[in-house]
Amino acid sequence: MTTSTTCARCEKTLTESDRVEASGRLYCRACYETLRHQLQQAVGALSKDVNYPLAAIGAVLGGVVGTLIWWGFTVVTNIAFGLVAVAIGFLVGQGAMRFAGGKRTTGLQVLAILVAAISFFVATYLVNMTFINQELAKRGEVWRIPFPPSNLRIFYRVVAAGFGLMDVVFLAIVVWQAWAIPRPVRLPETPSA
Repeated sequence: MTTSTTCARCEKTLTESDRVEASGRLYCRACYETLRHQLQQAVGALSKDVNYPLAAIGAVLGGVVGTLIWWGFTVVTNIAFGLVAVAIGFLVGQGAMRFAGGKRTTGLQVLAILVAAISFFVATYLVNMTFINQELAKRGEVWRIPFPPSNLRIFYRVVAAGFGLMDVVFLAIVVWQAWAIPRPVRLPETPSA
């Protein structure tokens, strides 16, 4: 007794040479090609007509929120917990993609990486500035590290204070998150019969 299978779309009886399995369902080749073409068009639309200015606004807003989360966590707990910095990459990537209308392109990835890296260093400055200023207050010093920094030299010296291997790891995670979220969608290869 032979069990016949039918196409999940048109219900045509399938033969061994006219069947394609995709996502756990069986299709005739014609229906599979039609669905694949529609999917390719939908995926292609995700990379067209990207509103980069709006995406930049979303990325910057995500960076600001992520920076404030990390800095706020530090101020409240008095602990510089770098893993919280991962929120920066996530929020920058989400902001870029969502403000661009759900688009996904290499250009959005580059934008998100740049904003995430800058946000990470600004957050590092704020976290280090907080601890340095607390130490200065304990010592009875009257001067403080300012925000915003008065020049790039101060910014660099404050960011570099205590910057170590784990900071590099957290920066890599932040950049990876920012890169991965707006990554263009790639369709898998056409399965064989």
